[in-house]
Amino acid sequence: MDNRELKLFKHLASSLHFGQTSRACHVTPSALTRIIQRLEEELGETLFLRDNRSVSLTTAGRAFRSYADDVLQRFEVLRGDLSTEDVLGGEISLYCSVTAAYSILPVIFQKFRSVHPNVHITLQTGDAALALSKLQNQEVDITVAALPDSLPQRVEFLKILETPLVFIVPSDFPETIRFHKGQIDWEETPVIMANFGLSRERTDRWFQEKSIVPSIYAQVAGNEAIIAMVALGCGVGVVPGLVLEKSPLKRQIDIVAVDPELESFSIGICAMKKSMRLPQVGAFWEIASSIT
Repeated sequence: MDNRELKLFKHLASSLHFGQTSRACHVTPSALTRIIQRLEEELGETLFLRDNRSVSLTTAGRAFRSYADDVLQRFEVLRGDLSTEDVLGGEISLYCSVTAAYSILPVIFQKFRSVHPNVHITLQTGDAALALSKLQNQEVDITVAALPDSLPQRVEFLKILETPLVFIVPSDFPETIRFHKGQIDWEETPVIMANFGLSRERTDRWFQEKSIVPSIYAQVAGNEAIIAMVALGCGVGVVPGLVLEKSPLKRQIDIVAVDPELESFSIGICAMKKSMRLPQVGAFWEIASSIT
């Protein structure tokens, strides 16, 4: 097995979709299948369970993913140590929400690319709640994430900004909100909740501390989806203020003052501590620190 095969395996272990990996890595699906089969034959273990509907990692596949991550990372460190050139090259992968991609990263990207133009950057966007898990699973090198109540010891965090966590209601559908004695009746007013993540944890805690059982209308992935459903009059939601500020739907949304206020979010750059040895990650971190 070589590094190219390990990179293909690593991408497939992340996407769990042969078509997506073949397109992203510019290899035919049949060639990708042969490479995975060759790896399985060499290891004597099945790495993926696959049928017509889904692909998943086996126990051996998860162990091999850790091995592949370690080998590729060691190779990048070695290549950096042996390089006699002053120009930094290689690759760096990042994951963040769509909002972070156009509100937090542009300034960092601009300076990083001007200083290190030969480093190839790959960016994935998605639900912010997945950022830390993708980092800890070594699917990416760097993420933009909210600081959790308890930061894993293996993760390094660089604070970029702080944003409030706010309750939002639709401007055009006042009938969505039910009141009792001049206050929002949370047990009658529909609430749009995040599936999981820090926002969900802090919202659940707020309701629990007030001994309220909210009327949950829907549980969705992504702050942008919450804003869209609130704007359409489906209910009340909770999102970071930064996401609302950058949303094209913000004029259709009002913020509701609550007592006590929800705990704000500290947003920052995250990387695994062992990944800081990679020259590309170290360079990105240094530039992010200088801008911060």
